[in-house]
Amino acid sequence: MAKLSELIIQYPEVDNFLALENLVANAGSSGIMFLEFDVKPDYRDTPKQWEWKLEAAFTRGIDNE
Repeated sequence: MAKLSELIIQYPEVDNFLALENLVANAGSSGIMFLEFDVKPDYRDTPKQWEWKLEAAFTRGIDNE
């Protein structure tokens, strides 16, 4: 299990929501089974329903086609 706060801390180069969404999708593809949303992302472009977007990205993973 991973925490969103840990991903944000490990990858300080991620500086917007789209980059975070891609990072979360990569985590989903890497074999991590659960992701805990323990913090709200503090990016200027974080949408209101950010949890749903990150959950979908985590579930979908990275499209390797």
